[in-house]
Amino acid sequence: MANAAAANLKEKIGAVFSFVIFLALWQVASMAVGSEALPSPADVVAKAQEMYTSQIGGKSMWMHIYYSLRRVVGAYLLAAVTGIPLGIAMGWNVKFRKIANPIFELLRPIPPIAWIPIAILWLGIGEGPKIFICYVGAFVIFVMNTYTGMRYTDHLLIDAARTFGATRRQQLFNVAIPASLPSIFAGVQNAMSMAWMCVLAAELVGAREGVGFIIIQGMDLNNSPMIIVGMITIGLIGLFLAVSLRYLEKLLCPWRRELQ
Repeated sequence: MANAAAANLKEKIGAVFSFVIFLALWQVASMAVGSEALPSPADVVAKAQEMYTSQIGGKSMWMHIYYSLRRVVGAYLLAAVTGIPLGIAMGWNVKFRKIANPIFELLRPIPPIAWIPIAILWLGIGEGPKIFICYVGAFVIFVMNTYTGMRYTDHLLIDAARTFGATRRQQLFNVAIPASLPSIFAGVQNAMSMAWMCVLAAELVGAREGVGFIIIQGMDLNNSPMIIVGMITIGLIGLFLAVSLRYLEKLLCPWRRELQ
């Protein structure tokens, strides 16, 4: 117990130390290239205070965050309810895999941003294409991780269940899917990260609100501090979402342990 507490303390001290080093290097770089090209940490903090206490484009910063989260979460949930079952089916059913896998492998390498023109043609310039772009990014990861987890489930587990008289359905839901949960949860986390990264590209499509809109607005105004505040906001929210999903994974997969 004492060793664990000491290791945890060292990890926290190391995190603080690395953050201080990062801020120091940032300050030095800002002084070297000039605050117009790279604002100092103090400039960014001052701009963040201004942005979070005023309105941008008629909306508060919190409302811009809300709009981005709404798009990402909507696309993410839609990708989960379509991508996970597809990955399970591809990994479990050989006949279905032979049919679906070639099509999926053809579409998988296409980056989400390449879908922007056709998304506009199909869905216009409203919320549809923004959600669609985030959906594409998350959907591919859901399918790939779920498929991989199902495909490489230990066959000894399946054989043992079959020996004890388990039906095909029981083998799937009681053995294969639980054994694949760590891989599926890796996809759950990576898909959220991808969907959140796609929101910037999504909000290039005629958005008037969202964190991506803040960054584009900063670029149009040649306002570097605004751009960096938007980028840091995206990073912090992405970190919060990732930590939340890791905590959920620990609750649902208590048998899984990380390497120390």
